[in-house]
Formats: sequence, C-alpha cells, structure tokens
Amino acid sequence: MADKDIITTVDKLIAEEHQLRGRAVGGGLGEDEQTRIRQIEEQLDQCWDLLRQRRARREFGENPEASEPRPVGEVESYQQ
Repeated sequence: MADKDIITTVDKLIAEEHQLRGRAVGGGLGEDEQTRIRQIEEQLDQCWDLLRQRRARREFGENPEASEPRPVGEVESYQQ
C-alpha cells in the first residue's frame, strides 16, 4: 500500500468518525455505533503506524514496501 493510499484511508476513516461523533451530540450512540468508533480508532492507529514505518524505512534507505501493518494489540499498547 502506497503512502497516498494510506492517507486516503485515513481521510475516509476520519470522515466516518466525525459523522458518528456528530450524531452522538445530544442523543448518544447505540452499541453498534460505539463499537464502530472503537474499530475506526484502531484502524487509524494501524494506518498511522504503517505510515511512520514507511517513512522511517525510506529515511534510512530501506524499501518502504517491506512495511507491514502491525496487529491492533501491538499498536494500541504503544506509550504516548
């Protein structure tokens, strides 16, 4: 997946997240929508991590195409 494709995916996920959070104002979200927001947050973390991997590989003269998405459990446990 190219950087451009990752960024396109991020943009779509952010738009969906904003839509869901916009519906939450005043009325709250159902269980399915809350689950979807959690999934979106996890997917976004994976996308950002993959993008960082690709940029680091490129910076150090390695092939960015060798980057692989890491499991959700791994990227979710990173310290901020």
